[in-house]
Amino acid sequence: MKPLSFTWLGHGTFLFGTPGGKRLLVDPWVATNPVCPEASKKIRELDLILLTHGHDDHTADAVSIGRATGARVIAPYELALWLQQKGLLSVTGMNRGGTIEAAGLSITMVPACHSSSIIEDGRIVYLGEPCGYVIRFEDGLTIYFAGDTSIFGDMRLIAELYHPRIAFLPIGDTYTMGPQQAAKACELLGVTQVVPMHYGTFPSLTGTPGRLRELVEPRGVQVIELKPGETAT
Repeated sequence: MKPLSFTWLGHGTFLFGTPGGKRLLVDPWVATNPVCPEASKKIRELDLILLTHGHDDHTADAVSIGRATGARVIAPYELALWLQQKGLLSVTGMNRGGTIEAAGLSITMVPACHSSSIIEDGRIVYLGEPCGYVIRFEDGLTIYFAGDTSIFGDMRLIAELYHPRIAFLPIGDTYTMGPQQAAKACELLGVTQVVPMHYGTFPSLTGTPGRLRELVEPRGVQVIELKPGETAT
């Protein structure tokens, strides 16, 4: 098997290459994402799309990419229904606490403390509860992808039940947790590596990987900082 690879496309969007050769996209926002490199905006071959909540900076390209690739989409139940109304056929709705097998991966939906909605025809449409995901890959490596969230105490349970090694955490502040909360989240989760996300896209997202590094590296947690378009393994 190959090592896990992941490419940050900016904001909360990541493209994973799994050890078994599958391609997984999380929270697709590329076409109008101001920090996504032009070369990364065309996504063709894809097996799975995961969505954490309905905000358009996480779902804007879910329908177009889902149609173009035929990838199976996994989303919170109400968001899944909304996507089906938009014409997507391969959509699986689930809810927090559930685990499914998809493309050889084990995918568990876990809580997130945030909101979930989209504006349609000038009106706010609520799209269920936000979530995060625990993903176990083909080689047994487990990650926690938080989505948009504040810190919450049940991250301890995620650590106890699933033992993730890498956490993908928002650090921008204002709409999610900032570096201080993310550092505490690393402690609760017991991870050895953290990938910061959801920062730098807009001026209001003030948290920085440098500040996170100051807080967690003395505790032995490695910060994997990527620029949009960069890939890590």
